[in-house]
Amino acid sequence: MIKQDPHRINEKITAHEIRLVGDNVEVGVYNLNKALSLAREMELDLVEISPKASPPVCKILEYKKFLYEQKKREKALKSKATKVIIKEIRFGPQTDEHDYEFKKKHAIKFLTEGAKLKAFVFFKGRSIVFKEQGQILLLRLAQDLEEYGKVEQLPKLEGKRMIMFITPKK
Repeated sequence: MIKQDPHRINEKITAHEIRLVGDNVEVGVYNLNKALSLAREMELDLVEISPKASPPVCKILEYKKFLYEQKKREKALKSKATKVIIKEIRFGPQTDEHDYEFKKKHAIKFLTEGAKLKAFVFFKGRSIVFKEQGQILLLRLAQDLEEYGKVEQLPKLEGKRMIMFITPKK
């Protein structure tokens, strides 16, 4: 299987007239043959940058170097993109004080590291009758973590879980 180039270069350009842009070239609309001969004189490639334009936009440059710089640019953009990490903390409706403090300490650590926090109360069996206790527990956690993050979604019951999201403060 032959890997196809993302751009048309030199003889692969199909348009009869092209708009030529770039360095060391007089910008304007050229006949394809004239543009190709200019590229050959400079010992460079004629590359179709914008094929959908009318007439198509081409540039005279070193194609391999152009591809390399394009990959480098894409890689730099990719590395700057932030990845959202979501950490979960699970409580029961009757979580006692020591367990609450222990889990709160972990929540603070997660938020200071820049991760999003998903805190939830899991109701087993008939413990669903204590949903007010679960909501109070999550709201208390939100209040305790106020200086580290802000509530993105207030406690909401979904099936047997009451879920709340907290995002870190920048």
